[in-house]
Amino acid sequence: MTADHRSRRSPDGPITVVVDPGEPPYEVPPFLEIRGPLDTRRLESALDRIAAGRPDGPAWQHRLRPHGPGLHTLALTMSAPGEFPAGLLADLLTDPPPAGRSVCAVTPSPLQHELLADADAHPGTGRQVEQLGWVWHGPLDPERFTAAWQSLFDRESVLRSAFADGPEPQIVVHDRVRAEVVRLPHSAGDWASVVEYDRCRGLDPRRPGPLRVTVLGGDPVVSATAQPTRVLLTFHHALLDGWSARLLLREFYRAYLAGGCLPGGERRPDMGDYAQWLAEQGTGPARTFWTDAVPPPDVTHSPLPVADASAPVPGGTPSGTGRTRLRLTAVQTARLGAWAAGWGSTESGALQAVWALLLYRAAGTADAEPVRFSVTVSGRGIFFDGVERLPGALRNPLPMSVVVDPRGSVPELLGLLRDRALDMAAYEWVSAGQIRAWTGDRAELPDAVGSLVAFEGGPDGPEDLVRELAAQGVRVDPPETLGARTAFPLTLVAHRDGDGGLIVTVSYDHTQPTGIGGVLAHAAFLLDELPRVAGESTTISEVLALLADTETDGDGDGDGETDASTATATGTPPTTSVDGPADADAPALITLRPARNPGAGTVCLVPSHGTPRFCYELLARSYQGPEALVLLGPALDDGAGYDALRPLVETGGHLVLGGFSGCGVAAYRITRLIAANGGRPPLIVLTGTATSAGDLARLLESAAARAG
Repeated sequence: MTADHRSRRSPDGPITVVVDPGEPPYEVPPFLEIRGPLDTRRLESALDRIAAGRPDGPAWQHRLRPHGPGLHTLALTMSAPGEFPAGLLADLLTDPPPAGRSVCAVTPSPLQHELLADADAHPGTGRQVEQLGWVWHGPLDPERFTAAWQSLFDRESVLRSAFADGPEPQIVVHDRVRAEVVRLPHSAGDWASVVEYDRCRGLDPRRPGPLRVTVLGGDPVVSATAQPTRVLLTFHHALLDGWSARLLLREFYRAYLAGGCLPGGERRPDMGDYAQWLAEQGTGPARTFWTDAVPPPDVTHSPLPVADASAPVPGGTPSGTGRTRLRLTAVQTARLGAWAAGWGSTESGALQAVWALLLYRAAGTADAEPVRFSVTVSGRGIFFDGVERLPGALRNPLPMSVVVDPRGSVPELLGLLRDRALDMAAYEWVSAGQIRAWTGDRAELPDAVGSLVAFEGGPDGPEDLVRELAAQGVRVDPPETLGARTAFPLTLVAHRDGDGGLIVTVSYDHTQPTGIGGVLAHAAFLLDELPRVAGESTTISEVLALLADTETDGDGDGDGETDASTATATGTPPTTSVDGPADADAPALITLRPARNPGAGTVCLVPSHGTPRFCYELLARSYQGPEALVLLGPALDDGAGYDALRPLVETGGHLVLGGFSGCGVAAYRITRLIAANGGRPPLIVLTGTATSAGDLARLLESAAARAG
């Protein structure tokens, strides 16, 4: 949904459907009023989908009548008594067509097969969805901004791609996909809420357009007191990775500077070229390497370094996800990088060494033991010309195993990790699933037990483009990774912020593992302390003794935020957030705006999956009619929704149901329940998410006036 009231109508603009149940006894199909640029092929396709889903249902005939530009009425006649799914038809018509015709198919890589399977196995959880955000200071031209993204979609085949269902999934590339750019005013909510709502909304890799853009604020003219604009990219790992997002952002800046039109044609190489290269690779050497590299499970013990990885915090719920962050200052980060470089390693290697130490410590042993976790590789260290300029799903989680000997030195551990990373580099194109098949499943499934360490990299920063933007009065901060939900119970993602500090975001798939805050505190302590104390002969046992010395009374009690804050006094204390299921005690009916006078009637908004609460609140602020605006609770089924509305129906005041695409089935079922119980079924107003708050408010006002 966009809050830009100046949005222009276009041939592929949003459609609004008003479902009118007609007159008693409501035994005939309802009458549909369709507003917007209707393509008759879209209607025929929707009716065909309904017919395919009801092979034994009665047949029907439809008659479509035009009433001027952008206005049609649809009447339906059934061949036998029965109920027509008008709500489903409204959903199908208001759900925007994602793309034009398909032009080619690409064979997905084994990695893409695995990412898609994991996302399919966990629907509605945001799995395999990542976000990137940054701040835009200065004026923002909305039309130029949207045009620049559309130009990018037109040029990048990966942005017009989607998975097609079948015995063997294929990636289908379409000739035209509309870029989804969502604009919200600052009044819509704070930045954290916008990020979380968009993450929960998710992305469907079977719909073209694996990337969504959300803008919070943004005006062509900026006053001295105006809040800065924030921009959010949300993308799906099955088609794009973090490297790709940064690469596409650079191209977007080019397009914006060029007036909204990206020069040049289609990018090559593309994922089709990569698929062809991948098919030509022999797997023999890779199989040999990984068979030797992955130790058998009976000698590998790598529990997550928390007291109980499945134990929720007191008062929490046993499901949900959480995130905790820590930050090293720019000075601490520079010191860490210099220290690691002195031993032939990197900041990424230092983070892996710290995690290996914490895994070893959690095993509770005093002997040399192998520990195992997974690390991400960019997938772009291969011998494929132009791969560093290729947006796609190449970032790959691969198993890392290293023996931690308490008698060995810290530099030796760094060297072991470095050497293993160099050995793995030749096989960055191999997927974890292939490795599991080759090793007889010795590399356990990530969601069984395991952790992932990722250090975000990317193409060279767009400093030249940033300078050109500055010349136009625009200053953009470096993009910041906002976390990702992967197949692993615990994922650490590290990246540099705009000030040169190192930020580590830990995402976990339970409400909060007991002691996670203490683990982050220990990680922060080691990242800060190792450059100070770890020399050539410093042993691992000596470093672990330092951790024992830092134990405090509050450590490991399950309050991650307190523990981590105590141990990172030299930096910025980490923050903790927990995401869980909807509140079971939420009211059945939420009042967004009371009626302006008694008996004015009610407009009830029916929630649809993926539409955040603030969209409805924004709509309530735009509504000018006298009616009350209420929102049904998101967890209600049809019967509970009817029960919540029954008092309003019984009072005799007029009622209108409304919402965004996806709620039509539920809304229509509620109207049928109202009619079945002797009430007057309300009009339903359903529209697409691209409709502005002001436009939908006016449509609801018109429907309420008709109902009154």
